Amino acid sequence: MSDDVLDLLPDGVVLADAEGTVLAVNRSAAALLGCADGVGRPLAQVLTLVDQSGRDWVSTNCPFAGLGTRTGVPEQSWILPNGNEVLVNARLTRPHPHAPVEHVAVCLRSGRGRARLDRERSDLVATVAHELRSPLTGVKGFVQAMLNRWDLLSDEQKKLMLTTVNADADRLARLIAELLDVARIDTGRLSLYPREVDGAMLVRRVVGSVQAATSRPLELEVDEGPAEIFADPDKFTQVVTNLVENAVRHGEGTVRVTLGRVSDAAGRPGASLVVTDEGEGIPEDLRRRVLTKFWTSGAAGGSGLGMYIAHGLTRAHGGQLSIDDRPGGGARITVEWPVEDRRPD
Repeated sequence: MSDDVLDLLPDGVVLADAEGTVLAVNRSAAALLGCADGVGRPLAQVLTLVDQSGRDWVSTNCPFAGLGTRTGVPEQSWILPNGNEVLVNARLTRPHPHAPVEHVAVCLRSGRGRARLDRERSDLVATVAHELRSPLTGVKGFVQAMLNRWDLLSDEQKKLMLTTVNADADRLARLIAELLDVARIDTGRLSLYPREVDGAMLVRRVVGSVQAATSRPLELEVDEGPAEIFADPDKFTQVVTNLVENAVRHGEGTVRVTLGRVSDAAGRPGASLVVTDEGEGIPEDLRRRVLTKFWTSGAAGGSGLGMYIAHGLTRAHGGQLSIDDRPGGGARITVEWPVEDRRPD
């Protein structure tokens, strides 16, 4: 492989021969190591990396020694001369097992990506812990009160406490189910059982259920004509529920839900579900972020997973979800849902 080809690689590469002499250093490796010309020099002089104890990479990993079946050095975190972290692994080339190492290819990549991933994981843990702690605190408090004062509580007080505990338990179960859905969407292991279902009936059920739990006015409009869609009924219900509850929680005024018929750009028939509110709307620069995990805004709370799950389930069925402004003010969420099987391969 020529040096020009090595320079095209995004990661740093240092190649050495059986004597430990450097044969090639690509542009990315030279930038990371601060080494303008390492060709012809010993590997230990070019690969100026140390660990937290000050030991260098070559003497620690001994790439030319060890077991004769050894073919590589696993990825490890090392420190560059400028103090930044770099992730390093190596491939050891032998003509056959137990033969001496002929070439050592060392790969280096910046540790910024891993640091960002670590921060995202920490944020994820903190968010999940916060969402779980709130209902758990309620459950713990009411159960403790009943245990300590059972004989002093009236039947009405006991019923109220148990009703609250039951509601908090439902909230926990729903959050856990949402987290499982997120994991399945992220890994592509979402199980769908789609078939032709009556979309209008499912939407009416959701709107009726949400209306019973809120004082906000909800209006439903369903176009006349066939209402069949191709969907996993549980997943479609989850999408509608998340969108309507999100509009109730974060919007203002009347929430309107409309189910009608549309055709896509290719002329294929589909269903259109539109949920609007009369609030401030969603700024255009935030609309992509709304569809990410754990995105929340304002004091309304919530897990920040509803829109992400709705978007993921819609795409898994071959549909599309978009966000724009409602004429006259407010947010409008539009879901174009197929009436035939258009799931991605």
